[in-house]
Amino acid sequence: MQISRCGIHGFHEVLGIDTDEIRFYWAIESNERDAVQVAYRIVVTTDAKSLESDSPDCSTVWDSQRVESNEQRNIICNTTNGFQSTCSHFWKVIVWDQAGNPYHSAVNHFFTAYPRSHLLPPYSMNQTYMPHTSLIFRSWFEDEANRWKAVWIGDGGDKPIYLRKSFELARRPARAILFASGLGHFNMTVNGQAASDHRLDPGWTNYHRRVQFTSYDVTDQLAAGQNALGVHLGNGFYAGDKGDDRFFWPMYEDNTYVRYGNELCFFGELHLFDEDGEHTVLISDASWKVRKSATTLANIYASETHDRRLYPSSWDCAEFNDAAWAPVKPLTGPRGQIYYQTQPPVVLHETFEPVRTYSPKKGTVCYDLGQNASTMVKIAVEGPAGSEIIVRYSETVGEDGTVLMPDPLFKEFETGVFSRIFLAGTGKPEIWEPDFSFTSARYIQVEGVSLEVGDQLPVIHSAVGRHISSAARKLGTIKTDKEDVNTLLNALYWSFASNLFSYHTDCPQIEKFGWLEVTHLLAPATQYIRDMESLYTKILDDILDTQEPSGLVPTMAPEIRYMCGPLHDTITWGCALCLLPDMLRQYYGSTHVIPKVYPAAVRYMDYMQTKERKGGLIEHGLGDWGRGIAFGNNQANIETAIYYRCLQCVEMMARELGKHEEAEKFNQWAARVYATYNRHLLVTDDPSRPYAYYTSLDNYPERDRDAIAQAMALQFGLVPAEHHNDVMAAFLDDVSDGKIRAGEIGLRFLFNTLADAKRPDLVLQMARQEEHPSYMRFLRRGETTLLEFWQDECRSKCHDMLGTIYEWFYAAVLGLKPISDAYRTFEIDPPYNSEFEHVKGSVDCPYGLIDIEYTRSETSVTLSLTVPFGTTATVRLPGDMKKAEYGQKKEKRIAVEGADLTLTHGLYTVNIQL
Repeated sequence: MQISRCGIHGFHEVLGIDTDEIRFYWAIESNERDAVQVAYRIVVTTDAKSLESDSPDCSTVWDSQRVESNEQRNIICNTTNGFQSTCSHFWKVIVWDQAGNPYHSAVNHFFTAYPRSHLLPPYSMNQTYMPHTSLIFRSWFEDEANRWKAVWIGDGGDKPIYLRKSFELARRPARAILFASGLGHFNMTVNGQAASDHRLDPGWTNYHRRVQFTSYDVTDQLAAGQNALGVHLGNGFYAGDKGDDRFFWPMYEDNTYVRYGNELCFFGELHLFDEDGEHTVLISDASWKVRKSATTLANIYASETHDRRLYPSSWDCAEFNDAAWAPVKPLTGPRGQIYYQTQPPVVLHETFEPVRTYSPKKGTVCYDLGQNASTMVKIAVEGPAGSEIIVRYSETVGEDGTVLMPDPLFKEFETGVFSRIFLAGTGKPEIWEPDFSFTSARYIQVEGVSLEVGDQLPVIHSAVGRHISSAARKLGTIKTDKEDVNTLLNALYWSFASNLFSYHTDCPQIEKFGWLEVTHLLAPATQYIRDMESLYTKILDDILDTQEPSGLVPTMAPEIRYMCGPLHDTITWGCALCLLPDMLRQYYGSTHVIPKVYPAAVRYMDYMQTKERKGGLIEHGLGDWGRGIAFGNNQANIETAIYYRCLQCVEMMARELGKHEEAEKFNQWAARVYATYNRHLLVTDDPSRPYAYYTSLDNYPERDRDAIAQAMALQFGLVPAEHHNDVMAAFLDDVSDGKIRAGEIGLRFLFNTLADAKRPDLVLQMARQEEHPSYMRFLRRGETTLLEFWQDECRSKCHDMLGTIYEWFYAAVLGLKPISDAYRTFEIDPPYNSEFEHVKGSVDCPYGLIDIEYTRSETSVTLSLTVPFGTTATVRLPGDMKKAEYGQKKEKRIAVEGADLTLTHGLYTVNIQL
């Protein structure tokens, strides 16, 4: 055995753990076919050397002792007195196989911040009005070891600034951990080098409730002698800046802009550890220096203004002379408490080189990157000092090849989103890239430049797009033998990847909002391609911070844009609070969020109960949003089905917490909703139909029987067993023409029901329609990502809300679906009777890599499969096959008896004769 991957649930990075309870996981690889884990032991210590011995010593923080179990996930570590603050912790896991042989993991490390600092009341950092030394406040600071020491600093303004601190070290530290937070966003350097590959730190939150800090190991960047910390601080969503001529969306209903604060601020602590154990802390305080940035406008909506003439070269290096810089001001800072940034950071990924470069008119150069995606551009321009360069971005171009916003209601986005750069005139190509903004773009338009020398204009040497997205681990791949399907899969991937940041956005261009319906509707698809556990953990914190005193969960978290009516209160959005904990359990085998989510979920269900009609129906909300670009249809069917599922999830959480009486209450509550749903929506007495079916109440008392009403009942387990076949028949009757009649909400359940019905032909017919709704129509028109609605032209062309078909491709074409938590058991059920003759894909699930490839001819199917250690695969075989056999390499083939084949870990080939 080999322990291949270890981690802590809910934390992407582990250099600022700020909780006293954590949960461990690990994965195992083994070439022995019959190997199993029969026991484990985890040891946590503050001295890595002590892990060389099996005997605990005074540095041992927690020891699980030997536990007879095959569990590899969700292992709770809850120390007696909590973790020591600002301290390195080391841990390893030992597992035993069936023969009693022990296997040791590598030594893992995490660093704690202040796990109990949230117990302290918030306090002002402004020493003018509330000095830290004031006797009246002494009790707030008596727990010195477990409190933050740093001070929020800035210049008191709301424009970007540079901050720096020079300091001297007698010797290079053995370890140096830097905690930092900056609002809105900040870029951190140490001795002129980036502290990490992070962009747009910290993550977006409700800054009145929660402010994230990030942590970096900067040991290798420090040296004996003079050193310097540098911070470039911009606006983000914290103090949004429209400037004089730019687009900026988040605003109140009276068109005043949403602001969490009016002073950009920074907060940091550098923890230095020597070999002899000495621990010193350098903090942000009044000794730091500040000056205005050469970036004078930092607008999160892809607009910046940067003057290269104002840039202080080497400003963040140790040797820089900052005598002319002003001392910083200690600031009050944000209202929210400080928490570790648990989700993956935002980082740069692929670089898109232009596939076409052209100049539609003198002074304008345009670039087609070939792929629409969330992007930070990078240009190189050479020209005289003071030359003004304008950079625009677009997902669409007009007939003349210049940037175009096709939606007339959003023309401001065409004219009011741009970056302005003034050259320093160095005689060399000058590089510009945004520090604090990004957008979705396929096209870059640069104005005030020429491609050739001699036009009396600055010369542009290059322009590229760099994809920016979450650093969440990439998990899945899929490719088929159908080129149009592969093109669609590519568009779906880029639509998803371009909307993963510190929350799941709806689009990276127009809005950048955290609408909650895409979060839960696309979670089953996204988990095939990215490890979303820590991001969903953070999104749940956003939802908890957004929940209102009444229990209502708004449609957006953080609620950066304040909405009203059904755009504020809709259970198909707010249900993410209840559904995400169940998805974390199902896809990642973790229940770590349940203790904090459960009370809020109970309050939300209590709130929703006040909205019940007819004894249990929910009939307010957005219905099947996006159907005909409207809302209001199938409300009772959709909203009530989601309500029913929420109650089941809350029951699950109650049972997980041992609250069995409360669980039974929610069980009975769900049963009442079930009965009400069927009493009012199930039709069994229609003489014009040969089957029972579900109607909406949209035109009551008229009855209808559309596919979405049937799909919602089928997918949410609301159909009485005796009517299941009838309702499926009604569903198939409505979709038999291969046309999509579903909005954003119903779309996922439409495809899942078609998967259950084994009708890949209908899904592909829907996708390939000549007219909208149609996925392939997008592609035939040259789009490389999904549009917001079923239209040829939309304001947003990188919207993932229609992307739920991605789940269908993995679950029903690759054929992979989890059965029990974290893929401990999973099924492989590819569409043997379909047009696909070859499909290959993989998903790196929590236990390891699942690899699948099948090839089909008229008479046979060959299925190759990798099953990870600790999991069991059930291969569903064709019901009409003649025979099947399977085996591992060099093993004798074994005949399959029955319709299913159960496999433990290993590499298998299954041969099927049709």
